[in-house]
Amino acid sequence: MSHSTAIVWFRRDLRLADNPALDRARREHERVVPVFIWDPDAEGDWAPGAAGRWWLHHSLAALAERLDQRGSRLIIAAGDTAEALERIRKVTGADAVYWNRLYEPALIERDRKLKASLREQGLVAESCNGALLFEPWQLVKDDKSPYLVFTPFWKQMQKRWQAPSVCPEPRQLDGPARWPASLALEELKLLPEIDWADGFGERWSPGELAARRRLEHFVDDPVTDYDAARDRPDRAGTSRLSPHLHFGEVSPRQVALALDEAGELPRGKGKLSLLREIAWREFSWSLLFHHPHLPDKALKTPFQDFPWRDRADYQDDLKAWQRGQTGIPMVDAGMRELWTTGWMHNRVRMVVASFLTKNLLIPWQEGAKWFWDTLVDADLGNNTQGWQWTAGCGADAAPYFRVFNPVLQGEKFDPQGDYVRRWCPELAKRPAKRIHHPLADGERCGDYPRPIVDLKGSRERALAAYQSMR
Repeated sequence: MSHSTAIVWFRRDLRLADNPALDRARREHERVVPVFIWDPDAEGDWAPGAAGRWWLHHSLAALAERLDQRGSRLIIAAGDTAEALERIRKVTGADAVYWNRLYEPALIERDRKLKASLREQGLVAESCNGALLFEPWQLVKDDKSPYLVFTPFWKQMQKRWQAPSVCPEPRQLDGPARWPASLALEELKLLPEIDWADGFGERWSPGELAARRRLEHFVDDPVTDYDAARDRPDRAGTSRLSPHLHFGEVSPRQVALALDEAGELPRGKGKLSLLREIAWREFSWSLLFHHPHLPDKALKTPFQDFPWRDRADYQDDLKAWQRGQTGIPMVDAGMRELWTTGWMHNRVRMVVASFLTKNLLIPWQEGAKWFWDTLVDADLGNNTQGWQWTAGCGADAAPYFRVFNPVLQGEKFDPQGDYVRRWCPELAKRPAKRIHHPLADGERCGDYPRPIVDLKGSRERALAAYQSMR
């Protein structure tokens, strides 16, 4: 260990355990300066959405508290990242900067330039893998091209599986002789001025310790039934780890080890299914890394000419979808759950996405932007891949003729209507055999709306549109 000072630049790795950048800094340097820099302009069109900012505020507060308990502190800055790091470096005398890699196109380019600039100044500048089991360039075909189909990607991951190593959590962190000035967390203004997020706090507890508790609880019992229960929005059958993973409060390595402490591939259908979901996340980041245009453009180029409706024509339908007022119970339940909690069950995400892109013929980019702003777990890889998959224009996509029927989906995965009743209380007294169906002519259920589109007719319209493109 050298008698020097290192800056650890936190981003979406808001944890102390299994944090490779933090671990390397504390092993190789005597003093550590933990830093978070709010620089949304660097993220281009994909700065964190409103729901994500809510989570970020509370996660940073949790991280700051944990650092305080170890004799350290979190330095918060805002503005241009390079300028903020230079100010902090001058005050602390730091001669090294460590961070964990991110994979969004704009951030890859920013980080590359920053690393080169720091090294030109004679500083140590190193990035680590703190977000993935495998880097995007590690799981590729024999010819070094990226996978475009998930199944061979998943098989390759299993073939190359090794027990993940996890960095220990530091018990003590020595700081610099002189601490730099720090903004108060509230000065970042991450929380909404109008408290539309009051329901979030009832559902979520951001922070590393909460993430650890959620993981421990899930692998203790619920994971056993995960393979079957994960498709049921009327049950608490999912891990709900996605926002904790997105903000790096828990790492995929920690999840993998928790699933099987022996470090082998997790045994049991539920455990392997959860690891498969982690692999889908990795597949999504690999796609984005190798195809940086994906957030805006379809992977399948023929979809550039898909006959979507004109913006002026679909604005009212888009607003009805966003507000959960489409008159299609399963769709409305999902959209209301999203607005109230910042999250939506994955099965329902597919249903509402199919309804928007296929029944309403509204471009998938509109849905991706709405999810980006309203999901606490919105991450550019998964969000983009999910929407392109449903629309049929992405890698390993759903076939063009697959249009999710929200009535049938509801009857299969919410058979008693408990999910719909929770989020659409106007329909609470409707019998289970009718609760997923749109209101019939003359039927009234409080203020619940009439359907904005005929499911059968809109499906036929979608198929005709796809056929014309093909």
